[in-house]
Amino acid sequence: MPDAIFAHPRLAAVYDAFDGDRDDLDAYLGIAGELSAGRVLDVGCGTGSLAILLADSGRTVMGVDPAEASLRIARSKDRTGRITWVHGDATGIPAFGADLAVMTGNVAQVFLTDDDWTRTLRGIHGALRSRGHLVFETRRPERRAWEEWASHSGPLVLDLPEAGSVERRLEVTDVSLPLVSFRYTYTFLADGAVVTSDSTLRFRDRDEVEASLAANGYRVLDVRDAPDRPGREFVFVAQRTT
Repeated sequence: MPDAIFAHPRLAAVYDAFDGDRDDLDAYLGIAGELSAGRVLDVGCGTGSLAILLADSGRTVMGVDPAEASLRIARSKDRTGRITWVHGDATGIPAFGADLAVMTGNVAQVFLTDDDWTRTLRGIHGALRSRGHLVFETRRPERRAWEEWASHSGPLVLDLPEAGSVERRLEVTDVSLPLVSFRYTYTFLADGAVVTSDSTLRFRDRDEVEASLAANGYRVLDVRDAPDRPGREFVFVAQRTT
């Protein structure tokens, strides 16, 4: 089940506003150009911000996400129906022959068990063409991002056109490495409704990620810094080996 922050209709509707300016997506658009990727698969596409950018650049795009509420937002942005939207996870991706598959944000870290991560990598492998590429980011465990989250737990209030004033609070609820759990609490001040969303991420180190890729039919071509968050994340550029 996807987290409420993506699956609850009221939270999906305000997700983009709280997510802020997605400067990180420009790097993925650049990588798509670098790899001459005409067909791109966006795994965990959420509300479709990257998928729309990719389609605007003339590419054929498929967005896959298990949260129907987020997909409804994504579809509403795709007014001309250019993008194929799939409700589901990476294990059930239809044949697509992608030149490139991407996982942005925290998507690669939501797979908590080795089995879930393996099934995801294999599902993406099947959706790529021969020698197609997989690019994704993960937070560096040694940077201990959860400590920064805990120190910035004060409320953020946004005044939104359709929802009115909405307050968001973040609380780190458990650190049992490699797993870190946290809770978002949203208060819709117009009617007093309170909606919470609990999430857990797995922090894998570089060697673990590289070993998992090699074991599931990929060759790591490069491990880069995230340009918008230098020193905080790894960006893996891998290629299907067959």
